[in-house]
Amino acid sequence: MRAYVAVGSNLGDRWGRLAQAARALRAAPGVAVVRGSRVWDAAPVGPPQPRYLNAVLELETTRTPGSLLALLRQVEQAAGRTRDVHWGARTLDLDLLLFGDLTVREPGLTVPHPGMESRRFVLAPLAELHPELVVPGTGLRVWRLLEESPELDLEPVGGYPL
Repeated sequence: MRAYVAVGSNLGDRWGRLAQAARALRAAPGVAVVRGSRVWDAAPVGPPQPRYLNAVLELETTRTPGSLLALLRQVEQAAGRTRDVHWGARTLDLDLLLFGDLTVREPGLTVPHPGMESRRFVLAPLAELHPELVVPGTGLRVWRLLEESPELDLEPVGGYPL
């Protein structure tokens, strides 16, 4: 199944954390990293905090959505992620954006990721990978959602450190 994961970091070695996420996912059973978007520097959303590096990884997986989410949480934890402040600063943030064309609504797991359709820092890198992809539940393609998303201080800064 094709899945898309948002990757972000705004604490410590941000580039190193993005590379760490890709390495950990490549090493995990049932997951192949197909490709990564460019990395984007973005203004934070939420309380005052440092700027983020954001990107999206395209995965091929034999895991279930719940199993993939559990893996993402393990990778975050290995990178020192804590969940102290809602929308607070993070060493590593991994969000399961899309899982094939599935819509999942379970305790602790919602796919497509809630709010992704208005988050330019997610849509810009996702549009690089698959602009024609229709986001389940919206009926809209990624490029259209990007066009309609709120402006944000966002710029590409380099290739994904795969």
